[in-house]
Amino acid sequence: MTDKPEKFIDENGIRSDGRRANEIRDVKIEVGVLSRADGSCYLEFGKNKVMAAVYGPREVHPRHQQKSNRAIVRYKYNMASFSVEDRKRPGPDRRSIEVSKVSREALEDQVFTEYFPKSAIDIFVEVLQADAGTRTAAINAASVALADAGIPMRSLVSACAVGKVDDTLVLDLNKDEDNYGQADMPIAMTPDGKITLLQMDGHLTKEEFKQGLEMAQEGCRQVYEMQRKALIDYYSKKTEVLATEATATKDVKEDAPEEPEDVTPVEVTENTEDTEKIDDTNETEDSEKTEDTVKTDDVEESEDSGEDVPYIDEIADETDGQMDESEEESFNE
Repeated sequence: MTDKPEKFIDENGIRSDGRRANEIRDVKIEVGVLSRADGSCYLEFGKNKVMAAVYGPREVHPRHQQKSNRAIVRYKYNMASFSVEDRKRPGPDRRSIEVSKVSREALEDQVFTEYFPKSAIDIFVEVLQADAGTRTAAINAASVALADAGIPMRSLVSACAVGKVDDTLVLDLNKDEDNYGQADMPIAMTPDGKITLLQMDGHLTKEEFKQGLEMAQEGCRQVYEMQRKALIDYYSKKTEVLATEATATKDVKEDAPEEPEDVTPVEVTENTEDTEKIDDTNETEDSEKTEDTVKTDDVEESEDSGEDVPYIDEIADETDGQMDESEEESFNE
């Protein structure tokens, strides 16, 4: 742990990390980083690095926890053992249980739980690197993850902290300001100014409290704009990718050769008579060929049987002999 600095704000009004009193740390938001979760978000808030995942609405286990008229929202906040300089003992502790409770209440108020009776919406937040303000960073990430999961919400919830160091109110405390400051007040609210979370550790006067609320409201407004922009950018790119894929698929189908259409036979009545005539002619020719074949077969069979077939010369000799005998008888008469 670092030693307490002598001054948090120099004579020019610049804080130890180079920001002015009313400036928040750099914010980076990525949507849809976990494919297996229904909704997810990775958020960097200064040196804080947080991962949030949302599952549901889904069936409640154990069953006795379900509500017949609405869904239950379960929120689990956890800090990884390596998220801080001094290794943290793994598992839940009093602080993580307390942060989980207040964060759940800050988000549940904006969820339409009545739309999903007898179901559960689970929110898991893992702090990968901690540098003050982890509960506010976790709420910001969880709110974006809920929107990514398609959970109906009245509005996004944005969170920011305001504190007091060197008798001066500052927005979004860093690690040294959180550890050694005079006050720390994390706040979560909706864009219309409804406060869903307000905690305070330290001492503030009435005027300082009012001024701190105004500063926190401005910080939450800036965070809300970043949340909204991250969601719009993510789904705009996703829509463009889907449109590009659809166009590419369409182009491939157009370039592909056309498949031949199934040709069904069509009966033509005009050619039917000609076809029948051709068939009759073919049948006649076939029958004639068949008769010739039968005659040829008879001759072959007679040859094969061994019978003497009279030749033309022998028949002619017999005829001549008969003619000679008749001529002799007529001559004698």
